[in-house]
Amino acid sequence: MEYRLDRNVHSLLDPRTKLLLLFTSSVFVVGNAGERWMVVFYWILVYLPVLLLLVEKEWVAAGIAGAIYVGCYFAQMALQHDLTALESALALMLYIITKILPTVILARYIVRTTKVSEFLAAMKRMHVTDKLTIPISVIFRFFPTVAEESRAINDAMRMRGIEMGAKKATEAVEYRMVPLIASCSIIGEELSAAAMTRGLDVGKKRSCIWNIRFRLLDWIVMTLCAACFIWWGIGRFYV
Repeated sequence: MEYRLDRNVHSLLDPRTKLLLLFTSSVFVVGNAGERWMVVFYWILVYLPVLLLLVEKEWVAAGIAGAIYVGCYFAQMALQHDLTALESALALMLYIITKILPTVILARYIVRTTKVSEFLAAMKRMHVTDKLTIPISVIFRFFPTVAEESRAINDAMRMRGIEMGAKKATEAVEYRMVPLIASCSIIGEELSAAAMTRGLDVGKKRSCIWNIRFRLLDWIVMTLCAACFIWWGIGRFYV
C-alpha cells in the first residue's frame, strides 16, 4: 500500500511553479526584457518575492529585503544628473542591486520552502533527467549547510575574542574565511556522498510521500508568468 502526504502546508507553491517564477523574474527583472511596455509586470515581479516571504511568515527577511530594495531604488533615483566618477560608480552599484535583489530574494524563498524530496518528485513529473536534478538537489542543501557552518565559525571566533571590529581586521576576516572555504569543499563532498547513499543515481523509479499537484495559487502565478511573456511578445511586434 502506498501512502502519500499532502505537501508542506508552509509551502504554498508547487516546485514547478517556483522554477517558472524564477525564470520569469530572471528574464524581466534581471534581463530587463521589454522595459518600455513591461512596467506593470516588472513591479509585480519585483514585489512578489517579498509578498511570498510575508505569506510564509518570514517577517524579518521580508522587512530587510523590502527596506534594502526601496533604499537602493530611491538612492539611485537621487543620483541622476551631473555625477562625479565616484557617484557614477555608486549609481551603477545601486542599479545592479535593484536589478538582482528581487531574483535573489525569490531564490532564497525557493530554497527555504522547498524540500529536496518534493523537488525531486516535481522534476520526475516533468521527466527531467537525473543528471540535472541530482546536482540541483545537492545545491538545495549546500547553501543552508554553508550558512549554518558560517554561524558556527563566527560563534567559535567570538569565544576566542576575535571580533570583526577588532584592531586586526585582516586577521578577523582570515580566521573566518579560511575555515569557511575549507568547510565548503568538505560540505560539497559530503552532500554528494549523501545523495549517492540515498540512491538518487540508481536510475530507477523512486516512490515519494509528497503529493505534488497544482493548486489555485499555482495557477494564478503561472497565469501571471504566461501573461508576462505574451505581453512581451505583443510588444515586440506592435510597439
